[in-house]
Amino acid sequence: MRLRNFRPRLFTIINPLVGSLFLGLLACENQSQERQSIRPVKAIRITSQQTPSYRTYPGEIKARVETILSFRVAGKLLERKIDIGDPVNKGQLLAILDGNDYRLAVQGLKAQLASAQADSTFLRDDLARYRELLTQQVISPPEFERHETAYTAARERTAALAAQLAEAFNQLSYTELHADRDGVVTALAVEAGQVLAAGQAVMTLARLDEKEIHFDVPEHRLAEIQRQQDVNVSLWVDERRFRAKIREIASAADPASRTYRVKATLLEGLDAAQLGMTATVHMAANNASAIAIPLSAIYTRQNQPDHTLVWLVDEQTATVKSVPVKLGETLAGERIAVEGLAAGQLLVSAGVQRLAEGQAVRLPEGSGLPKNNGSKEQL
Repeated sequence: MRLRNFRPRLFTIINPLVGSLFLGLLACENQSQERQSIRPVKAIRITSQQTPSYRTYPGEIKARVETILSFRVAGKLLERKIDIGDPVNKGQLLAILDGNDYRLAVQGLKAQLASAQADSTFLRDDLARYRELLTQQVISPPEFERHETAYTAARERTAALAAQLAEAFNQLSYTELHADRDGVVTALAVEAGQVLAAGQAVMTLARLDEKEIHFDVPEHRLAEIQRQQDVNVSLWVDERRFRAKIREIASAADPASRTYRVKATLLEGLDAAQLGMTATVHMAANNASAIAIPLSAIYTRQNQPDHTLVWLVDEQTATVKSVPVKLGETLAGERIAVEGLAAGQLLVSAGVQRLAEGQAVRLPEGSGLPKNNGSKEQL
């Protein structure tokens, strides 16, 4: 009887103890999960320091004036006296055509001119005699006019042959190609033995007294560039920056790349900038006062890859909130200019991919930032 009465009393005592123990373990587990959800992050304070930025465009050094030289007459190329890269002086002989046909033409016209001059001289003297006979009324006026007309025709024929002979001499001189200015040969299109047509390209001669940088600008950046604008140019082989000035902006876009060709005249470093070298044009951007943040602070969601975001820390609740930003130019030191932030805000600069909206965070100690270990942990 005593054993039967003791069992209900034992269960009555044990059940509350087990329940209390279970509730205690559950509370500890919840506290442990809450503490694990507070994620440590690295944060920086956004300052109002202005960060000047520059836009850069790749380009190529070219001569402002490049002339395609060609013969003014047709013929077979006998000799080419220069090669690519050779400097030439004004008046220097560059190439020679076979001029035998043109010399023969000159000889033939010389003979015709001599014959016409002899006829003209004879008819002139003959006309003088007929003028005396007309004065003496030995011949009639129509007879005199006939001899006068013959002399006039002979004289004009002599003048025409003299002009043809001068043209033949010019044609003969055109069989030699001379440089019309100082420069350097940048391209060759023919070789000795080739039969050329009049005006066919033979070589390209570039002047060295004025050099330019040719670069392409996308259409959404075209409004930022003006003629006579000062820019800086650096060479791939030389870190120095040389002054240049925008000379020309294309009025139409390239049909393939949809970019506009811009030409800048080089004002310094003409000796260092060789034709064909790779150059970089540095141009001050309009957003010189944009706020710069580390690249590690930028992140995007998987379902919205085109929307760039950053995490801002609420210093009162120690939680994070995502804020959209607009990216600008990439700067030195792995930074980027952005729009949409203000000075004084606390920005998460590392660990941004593992955060969630409204998540509690813990800032590192000794960083000079508010000592905040998360709102849930403080409770």
